[in-house]
Order: sequence, then C-alpha cells, then structure tokens
Amino acid sequence: MALITRQEIKGKVLAGEGLSPEEAFGLAGWPLERLEELLSLAQEVRERFWGQEVELCSIINARSGLCREDCRFCAQSSRYRTNVEIYPLISPEKALEKARYMEIVGVRHFSLVTSGQSIEERDFKQVLEIYRMLRAETSLELHASLGSIDQEKARQLREAGVTTYHHNLETGRHNFPHICTTHTFKDRVATIRAAKSAGLAVCSGGIIGLGESMADRLEMVLELRELGVRSVPVNILNPIPGTPLAEQKPLPVEEILKTVAIFRLIMPRSVLRLCGGREPALKEKQAAALRLAINGMMVGGYLTLPGNEIQKDLDMLFAAGLQPSR
Repeated sequence: MALITRQEIKGKVLAGEGLSPEEAFGLAGWPLERLEELLSLAQEVRERFWGQEVELCSIINARSGLCREDCRFCAQSSRYRTNVEIYPLISPEKALEKARYMEIVGVRHFSLVTSGQSIEERDFKQVLEIYRMLRAETSLELHASLGSIDQEKARQLREAGVTTYHHNLETGRHNFPHICTTHTFKDRVATIRAAKSAGLAVCSGGIIGLGESMADRLEMVLELRELGVRSVPVNILNPIPGTPLAEQKPLPVEEILKTVAIFRLIMPRSVLRLCGGREPALKEKQAAALRLAINGMMVGGYLTLPGNEIQKDLDMLFAAGLQPSR
C-alpha cells in the first residue's frame, strides 16, 4: 500500500473524521525521519478541536490490593509479591477530603477506584453512599471504576450522581490473552456496553509498553472508537517489582510520541488523557506530548504509585502555553 500523504490526512482529520484502519496502519509505517511531520499534524488537529485546554482528572484508590485476577502489570494482584498497601474500602470522610482538595486546585473529574475484578454488594452499597455525599458536597463531575459491572449497577451509579464509568480495555483484542487469563477481552467490552446502556459516558483506554506491537495499540484504539468511547486514558507501563512485567524494557520516547499522535488522528474529537507512568517514561517530554496530541491529564497520583506534585504539573502546563479546562 502506498504511504498516505500528509495532505490526505490533514483534509480528512481536520474535518473531524478519524483515520480508517488502513490509513492508521499506513501512518504506523512512517519512518522515524517523518516523526516531526506526524507530530506537527497531530498538534494542528489537537488545537483545531481543543484549543489550548487540558482537562484534569484525579482518582483515589478506594480499596487496595488482594485482587484475584492475574493482570501481568498490576501491583494489586494477590498472585504476585509486591509491596502494595492493602486496605478495605475507605471512609466517606477520606473520599470527601481528597475530592474537596482536587476541586480547589482546579480538577473537574474525580473517580473512586476499587481493586478486584468486580465489587461485592456490601461495598457497592457503601460506594453509592459516598457518591451521594460527593454529589451533595462538591461540584465535581463524578466517575467510577469498580471493575466489571452489569447494567443494573451502572443504573444505580448514575442515580447516585456518577456521570462516567471507567473500564480500560488495557491492550488490543489479540494481545489481551498475553496480559490476562482470568477474564477475557469480551468481558471488558461487556462492561463498557452495560455502562453505556445505563446512560453513563465511558472512559476507557489502556497501557502501552506491555511488550505489545504498534498494531496491538491501534487495534485497541480503533475498537474504542467503534464502541463510542470519547475519553481515552493512555497509561505507560511503569514496571512494578514482583510482577511478571517487572523487567519489561521501557518504550523509547519517540515511540510514545508517535503512538499518541496516531491516536489523536484516529480520534480527533476525543479526550486523550495522559495518565500513569508519564513521569518516568516521558520525563521532560511530558509537555511535548500534551502540546502535540494530548488534551487530558491525570494529576494527584495514581493507584499504587505517586505522581508529580500538582503545582508542578500546573506549572508544566502553563510553561507549554496550555491551561486547565474549566
């Protein structure tokens, strides 16, 4: 197949139409010498649809560790020996304390995240109470990440004030069995569909740097587009000692930037969120990723690892000519 030209991409994507699978795989074949050209195009698309704004989100690890699943990257799996902190569901007061702080510093989106493949009924009822309190006490847009759920649980979350359900695909359909064997890719898709059926928006993405190919990454993001997902977190593997991927070789910065640029061209109107692993993987290039393709960022730490201080992230945005969305 002949390489797709820059002008062909530009006309199509600036009109709001994402690349076809064939076009996306053609872009993946662009040599490294054309990376700046690709990044420049992604930046033009990002600015056309999103200006200079970056949407900030934050999470709280609301229940940590003791997960029975075998996701090869995860510190919270009980199958691996990691130093992850283990604790039950947090108190409503602790959730509210972090939520209020995030609201003060300019975060708009806030999520509770619980470990485990799904959430038991007792904890689920308590989580609903926490969300009702957060809805009453803050103006944050509330998200939830509680593992696999059905349409009824999704409906109850929506009634409690949740607007968006988070459930990553993690990687492409064909690579998924190499990353997890205790549940399937279809299981993850089923949760996304259940959430959407209940009227929730969906935030779903994955992790790059698991040992997957560029084709696996594109397969994932094309499937997300097909599912109607408009918020896509991009995590970069930060290898955790004790997990099967502890010695995984990090991705070159150029490959990370190329990946997010192609993601932007596939999903020009979506929020691409730079999340876990961005600090060690990109270092001083984080601002470049935000300026060139990304229009969302998780701040305030991750599930089991700390992140930058929030003020440092805000300073980085302002220095790059960007600003938090309001």
